[in-house]
Amino acid sequence: SMGTHIVVPARLGSTRLPRKPLVLIAGVPMIVRVMDRIAPILCDTKVAAVDSHEVYDAVVAAGYDAQMTEPDHPSGSDRVMEVASSRGWVDTDVVVNVQGDEPLVPAGLIVRLIEQMQQGHDLATIAEKIEVLEDFENPNIVKVVINGLGKALYFSRSPIPFAREAEKSSHKLEAAYRHVGIYAFRVKALKEFTQLLPAKIEQLEMLEQLRWLDAGREIQVIESTEPVPGGVDTEEDLRRVEAIFNQQ
Repeated sequence: SMGTHIVVPARLGSTRLPRKPLVLIAGVPMIVRVMDRIAPILCDTKVAAVDSHEVYDAVVAAGYDAQMTEPDHPSGSDRVMEVASSRGWVDTDVVVNVQGDEPLVPAGLIVRLIEQMQQGHDLATIAEKIEVLEDFENPNIVKVVINGLGKALYFSRSPIPFAREAEKSSHKLEAAYRHVGIYAFRVKALKEFTQLLPAKIEQLEMLEQLRWLDAGREIQVIESTEPVPGGVDTEEDLRRVEAIFNQQ
């Protein structure tokens, strides 16, 4: 059977929100909130891939697995690859990369993503319907256009697909999806991905997943059946997420 692993990459030196993994959400560090979310999922490994002893200590103190990784990885995928290599995971194993700033990610969604990988995909990710025009037009919310077989055609910060004839905002959103940045990779594919050179479209849009499409590879997209609260990039996001935890 295929091994399944969840890796949560968490860099201390995030740009917009200082010391992001350690920011407290209703009294608990964000990285620990993420580990709490994935805790009920049945799989072989659940580990935080960290670059700081402070973050390492916070994860281990909460009773979870952490691994120190090189500080200078160009991307989260490279950090995940370091963990996969050092732990000897085999090519056919599945690794789910859950961002360390998604403290409200529904566990059921990750389970569905792992199940989807059993169909033999190399790479799969998640999208959800965009309901609000403001989100569609926000460059910080990444859009994905999906073909009839559930594969990604393109990812962009622009509002795509563009509804040429639409008068009402609801028509503009007919095929509008937000990309939720959680990925499942086959280890072999992750290895290949980290060896590809950055693509021009990737550098223009500042979206790492475009490297895969540029190389002619497929990304399977599964649609979330429940809303996925966005990640935490700003102070404003932090207040929004904290309010949800306080309600719970």
